[in-house]
Amino acid sequence: MLAVFTAPARYVQGPDATESLGREMRTVGLGGPALVVAGASAATALAPAWERTFADVGVKYAVHAFGGESSVAEIDRIAAAARALGAAVVIGAGGGKVLDATRAAADALHLPVVCCPTVVSTDAPCSALSVIYTDDGVFQEYRFYRRNPELVLVDTRVVANGPPRLFVAGMGDALSTYFEAKTCVDARRPNMRGGTSTLAAFALAELCYRTVLADGVAALTAVRAKVVTPALERVAEANTLLSGLGFESSGLAAAHAIHNGLTAAAETHDFLHGEKVAFGTLVQLVLEGRPQPAIDELVGFCRAVGLPVTLAGIGLAQATAEVVSRIAVRACAAGETIHNLPFAVTPAAVADAIRAADALGQAARS
Repeated sequence: MLAVFTAPARYVQGPDATESLGREMRTVGLGGPALVVAGASAATALAPAWERTFADVGVKYAVHAFGGESSVAEIDRIAAAARALGAAVVIGAGGGKVLDATRAAADALHLPVVCCPTVVSTDAPCSALSVIYTDDGVFQEYRFYRRNPELVLVDTRVVANGPPRLFVAGMGDALSTYFEAKTCVDARRPNMRGGTSTLAAFALAELCYRTVLADGVAALTAVRAKVVTPALERVAEANTLLSGLGFESSGLAAAHAIHNGLTAAAETHDFLHGEKVAFGTLVQLVLEGRPQPAIDELVGFCRAVGLPVTLAGIGLAQATAEVVSRIAVRACAAGETIHNLPFAVTPAAVADAIRAADALGQAARS
């Protein structure tokens, strides 16, 4: 198996970066018309900057209001809007689901894509894949694309003014990257692009984990104060670039499969991707039999920033054996990344690991 590393063509980050969006697009050879797919809060916060930056480079654009879910129906709506505009590029501005749906629509139309995350709540922006859900929010599939985004632009002024919960969720997603990457590397499993990990990808995954642990609490303090600090910049990069390159070019394992299983329980739908991934990471460490110090380090950090380490923390305080079994069965579906573990995984073993992880989380709280 060949080693494969993949990344966006250009990554730009810093306070007020949105003001440079038009010029950055020109740098990578992109022009208009541009369809901007945006959530409501992103559109409110960034509309004046879009008007200025696109006027600076003479790019015509239109804004499409995101429908709320990265579903087939929403992807079709975005594609129809892009066709009607005659778009030469599709730009996503918002959270992970906005960007997932934007990449899917752009790929369907064979158009370049630009990702402008307004919150660093997932590592989705840099990747050449999307997570697709049903209209009801249940995981449906991973969808893979021919190329990564042409440009990823992170405006840390906007990030600093976003909801702290979303920033924390991004750290939850990023925490999993190293552990899933290590599983895939040690077991010689393929990454998300069909090759083995490079040394660079795994080094980025490990740096991602160490950065979040070192700077996560200080970065969260900055977000709560709505200010941009070096710690915030480092964690924004870890959540977005380091985690994005690490997961895609080193691989996923149990943590994200557990997340996908959790979406089968309606009670979890109000919880964020990264919140469920954080609990899924704890389940993975239990399932793999990782040393207790590694588990304690993870649980301690999660508690420090408010990430869930129990079933109650993701809406499943009253989860029955039947509910946990259903989650475990979904996590072990054919083709799921949990099968990158170096041993055979069964729903029964996963259900036991979920219960054990919950018990560890509860014990840490007492």
